[in-house]
Amino acid sequence: MTHFARSSGYPTADRRYDYACGAAADSDHATAADLCEQALEIAPQWAPAWFALGEARGALGDVDAAEAAFRRALDCDPEDSQGAALRIARLRGESPARPPDAYVRDLFDQYAARFETHLVRDLAYRAPAILRDAIDHACALAGREMRFSAALDLGCGTGLMAREMGEACASIDGVDLAPAMAARARASGLYGAVEAGDMQAFVEARSDASVDLVMAADVFVYCGDLAPIFAQSRRVLAAGGLFAFTVQQAQTGDYELGADFRYAHSRAYLTRLTQSCGFEILVCDDVSVRQDRGVAVPGLALVVAAP
Repeated sequence: MTHFARSSGYPTADRRYDYACGAAADSDHATAADLCEQALEIAPQWAPAWFALGEARGALGDVDAAEAAFRRALDCDPEDSQGAALRIARLRGESPARPPDAYVRDLFDQYAARFETHLVRDLAYRAPAILRDAIDHACALAGREMRFSAALDLGCGTGLMAREMGEACASIDGVDLAPAMAARARASGLYGAVEAGDMQAFVEARSDASVDLVMAADVFVYCGDLAPIFAQSRRVLAAGGLFAFTVQQAQTGDYELGADFRYAHSRAYLTRLTQSCGFEILVCDDVSVRQDRGVAVPGLALVVAAP
């Protein structure tokens, strides 16, 4: 059960909700559902309790009741900071083009303080190192020095990718949807500028052929349809510039929303996008940038070049 520590304004409802989260953590989903319903009798417009009820009902296999609860959560929180729309999509076997901005923003704002420790220690996270190696390999294949005058770091988080690239980039500008993440990246001193906002709008604001490297390390797991960002990355890259990114790997279709509420993309889809945008694929490696419950998550690292 996802726990959002937000008060309903009613202490009794808050206690019922906290008990429900504890019951869900112990896999007692029937008790969790009952406690959520008790909380909602007191605070019927409280989105976190509706969301928690949806998760409990889903865990009990009652798909219709779970969807109904998630829809009530959406009614109470139209911005959908908890990702109820993603839960509904999973229940229906659907993969929306992108998650709600408020969901990603709030998720990483809450995560910012423990982001690096959790990723490296608990998830064996290696996306920045893997992507740097892929860029290095691409430069060798292209017969160019691994030096870039102007780079963009999409979904920069706390600055791990900029730290990994070190002296390879004369200037890096970053963007992250979560203000708390962007603030930490800005404080690192590794960036020329860091914006808190949408990566698509960030790239769209750049001039044609104005950068020679665009990086997206473990970012596209929060975006299904990649066609718009591919097109804009191609536009802003100067001739010979590189677009480097990692994804979780899907085996079929174009992209799919997984049980972890992260998107996976197929090799065939990425190949089609790179070709339609006029990129040349230099590197396409099978990798794993993190673990899930101790098991390596299959992914891809790609570096493509603008002609």
